[in-house]
Amino acid sequence: MAPSAVSKRKGAKAQKASPKKKQKKESFTAKTPKQADLFDHSDSLDEQEIEEHVVFDEDDEEGSGSGSDILFGDDPLAGDDDSLQASDDEGSGFDSGSDLDSDSDDSDIEAKSRAIDEERAREEEEAGAEMQLNIKEESDEFRLPTKEELEEKAHRPPDLPNLQRRIKEVVRVLSNFKALRQDGAPRKDYVEQLKRDIISYYGYNNFLIGALVEMFPVVELVELIEAFEKPRPICLRTNTLKTRRRDLADVLINRGVNLDPLSKWSKVGLVVYESQVPVGATPEYMAGYYMLQSASSFLPVMALAPQEKERIVDMAAAPGGKTTYIAALMKNSGIIFANEMKEPRLKSLTANLHRMGVTNTVVSNYDGKELPKVLGVNAVDRVLLDAPCSGTGVISKDESVKTSKSSDEIHKCAHLQKQLILAAIDMVDANSKSGGYIVYSTCSIMVAENEAVIDYALKKRNVKLVPCGLDFGCPGFVRFREQRFHPSLEKTRRFYPHVHNMDGFFVAKLKKMSNLKPTTAHSELDETAERGHSMTEDSIEENDEKDDQEHLTEDDTKIKNKVLKEGVAENGKLKSPGKTPLEQKQEHKAKFPKLKFPPREEIAKAREEKRRAVREKKSASKNIGKGE
Repeated sequence: MAPSAVSKRKGAKAQKASPKKKQKKESFTAKTPKQADLFDHSDSLDEQEIEEHVVFDEDDEEGSGSGSDILFGDDPLAGDDDSLQASDDEGSGFDSGSDLDSDSDDSDIEAKSRAIDEERAREEEEAGAEMQLNIKEESDEFRLPTKEELEEKAHRPPDLPNLQRRIKEVVRVLSNFKALRQDGAPRKDYVEQLKRDIISYYGYNNFLIGALVEMFPVVELVELIEAFEKPRPICLRTNTLKTRRRDLADVLINRGVNLDPLSKWSKVGLVVYESQVPVGATPEYMAGYYMLQSASSFLPVMALAPQEKERIVDMAAAPGGKTTYIAALMKNSGIIFANEMKEPRLKSLTANLHRMGVTNTVVSNYDGKELPKVLGVNAVDRVLLDAPCSGTGVISKDESVKTSKSSDEIHKCAHLQKQLILAAIDMVDANSKSGGYIVYSTCSIMVAENEAVIDYALKKRNVKLVPCGLDFGCPGFVRFREQRFHPSLEKTRRFYPHVHNMDGFFVAKLKKMSNLKPTTAHSELDETAERGHSMTEDSIEENDEKDDQEHLTEDDTKIKNKVLKEGVAENGKLKSPGKTPLEQKQEHKAKFPKLKFPPREEIAKAREEKRRAVREKKSASKNIGKGE
C-alpha cells in the first residue's frame, strides 16, 4: 500500500501544479527557449504520472499486485525514484519560471511608474506655462480703443457682444487698476470709455450715467444697471381690515397662484412667482382683500408707525396704497387726510379707498405747499410725504427715465421737495402725546433729492433725525463728493434693486422738537440761493460764504452788503483783490466792535440806583420849597 500512497500523493501534486502552470503560460506569452523546454519537460512528466496513477488505481481496485511488477520491474521503488526525480525537475522548472515572472513584473511596474511620473511632470509643466500665459494675457489682453477705432465704429451699427465684453474688461481693469492698467493710460480714460459703452449698450443719457458713476464703484454700478434691466417681483399687501394673510394665501393658492410670504420684516406681504389667473382681476382683489403694491412702498408706512386715533396727513396719496395701509394699521380709527394735487389721480385714490373698506379718510385736492394754511399749523400728529421725484429708482418700471432726466429737472424736483418737507414739518404738532413725526420718502437714488433735502430741513426747522425702525437697508450719505451733510443722516435708509431686490428707495424719519421756527436772517438768503442750484466745484467758495453767513445777525448782514458794494469797482472786481468779502467783514468788525450787554443782575441794580437817585432828587427839591 505504501507505493500506492506515494503514487497518489505524486498524482495529486501533479494535478494541483498543472493549473498554475497553465495560468503562467497564458499570462506570460513570450519566454526564453530554456524556459519553454522546462515547461515542456514538466508537462511530459505530468502526463506520465497521470497515466501511472490511473493504471495503479485500477490494479489496486482489482486486488492484483502484478500490475506494479509490470510497471516498475524488479525494483518496486524505481517508480518512486523516477516520480521524485520528475517532481524535483518540475519544482525546479516552476521555481525558475516564477523568478523570471517576478522579474518581468517588477520591470513592468517600474516602467509604468516612470511613465506616470513623466506624464505628471509634463502636465505640471504645461499647467505652469498656461498659468504664465494667462497672467500675461490678463495684463495685456485689453487695450483701450483708439480715437480712430471709435470713429470708425461710430459709423457702423453697435456690436452688442463686443460692447458687453468691453464693459466687463473695463470693470475688471478698474477693480485692480494698479496691476492691470495700460501703460500711460489714466483712470479717467477707462471711466470715460465705460460711460460710452454703457450709454451705447443700455441706452442711458450722459447726465444719468455720470451721476451714477459718481455714486457707486464700477463693479456695483454694473450690478445696479443690470438689476434695472430686470423686473421686480410682484407683491401683494393683505388688507387686514377684511382678512388675514394665511387665509388669503390659501384662497389664492387654490386659484393657481404660486406665492410665498414676502419676508420676515413684513407680516402682511406676499410675493407672487407665477399665476394662472391675473392677480389684478380675481374676486378677492375686487372684494378688497389685497392691494397690488411694490415691496418698497411698504417701507414709508412702516417707518411712520401710525397709532390708533391719531390725525395723520398723506401729502401725496394717489393711488392709495400707502393711505390704505395706514388705515389698516389704525384699524379705521382716527382720521387721515389724503391729499393729491393732480385731479385725474383722485379717481384711482377714491376707488381704492372704497374697495379696501377705508372709512376714516378725507380726500382733498390741494397743492401740498398750501396744506398748512388749509389744515392748520401744528395741527396733526404725523405726516407722510412720499414726495414727487425723478423716479431714478424705478427704471425697471419706466425705461423712459434713462433718457428723459437732466440736471435741471433734478434741481426742480429738489426745490419742490424742500418746499413740501417744510410744509409737512409746519403741520406737525411737536407737543403731540403720541406723534410729532414726519416721514420723507422718494423713489429716487439721487443725493440732491434725498440727503440734501433732509439736511436742508435740519437747518430750517427744529427737527432731528430718528431711526426709521427698519432692520435692513444701506445708511444714507454723510458726505458726497464735496458736499458734507449732518452726521445724523446715517439714520436714513437707502434701498437698491441689486442689493435688496426691490425698487430704489429712500426713507428718512424726522422728529419735531419745537413748534418755534428759527428766526435768522440767513433763512431767506439760503432758500433763494439754493433754488435750482447744486454745489459744484466752481461754487465751493460761494457756498462757504453762505455757511459763514448763517451765523450772522441782521445787522452784520447789512454791514457785509455795504462792504461788498463799497469794495466792488465798475468792472465787477474787488478794489482790494487780496481781501475777500469775509475778510473785509472781519476787519470792519475789528474796527467797530459790538457792544456787549451786561448781565440782567447788573442792569437791575443800575435801574434801582437810578430810581433811588430820582427819589432823592425829588425829596431834596421838596425840602428846598418848604424852607423858602
